[in-house]
Amino acid sequence: MSTSETLRKMNEMKLFGMARSLEALYNVADRRDLSPEELLGLLVDDEYLHRKNNRLTRLLQQAKLRIPQACLEEIDYRHPRELVKSQIIGLQNTDWIESSRNILIAGPTGIGKSYLGSAFGQWTCRQGYPALYQRMPRLLGDLYASRGEGAYLKYLGKLARVKVLIIDDFGLHAMTDQERKDFLEIIEDRYKSGATVITSQLPINDWHEHIGDPTIADAIMDRLLHGAYKIELKGDSMRKEKQTKDCIKATGVLENH
Repeated sequence: MSTSETLRKMNEMKLFGMARSLEALYNVADRRDLSPEELLGLLVDDEYLHRKNNRLTRLLQQAKLRIPQACLEEIDYRHPRELVKSQIIGLQNTDWIESSRNILIAGPTGIGKSYLGSAFGQWTCRQGYPALYQRMPRLLGDLYASRGEGAYLKYLGKLARVKVLIIDDFGLHAMTDQERKDFLEIIEDRYKSGATVITSQLPINDWHEHIGDPTIADAIMDRLLHGAYKIELKGDSMRKEKQTKDCIKATGVLENH
């Protein structure tokens, strides 16, 4: 069988990584040194990596992260914000994802909460799990719209199936009675079946009061806090610090020493 015919059949079977690898090997002078087992292993490895990279690309697109490039390994620990490095390193595994343990992140504006939330989302995708990023105001708005379109239960089902749901900017506005009930439905559906990452400017101890209705707040917080990891940040805005440095550079105050 000719090389072109083999490549055609590989592509027809959607073995694109294997086909690309085999085509490249034909241009390598010492390919004859490979045993049949080594050649097969090499082709399978390339096909595996091709499919894994495609899946990661697809998961990241579906996650719609606020900061797609956010990465747990590149978190800035130099800025004083009481971020414990050992805690973040301890979460660089799939245990919290598989056991559906929530991550609750609180801190003032500009302290890097959205970056952390996006980084946990990116980590989830890299481990092969689906994630979804939503700002709290948009999430509640989409639920309201889905009810009007007759797709409320379908949308709740979509949120329930995501392995890690990142809810950013919780607590920006007072919640209506319907929003409280909608939020409870989301948290109830995900309890022990999916991990939820929530970021908020409000201290975690104030979330109960923010939700409002004591009965609903009890139900939501009981499920959110059960086995949850808490990350409570403090300090000045990182954006403000960056703006100050950029301003100093622009005015030529910084000098090389």
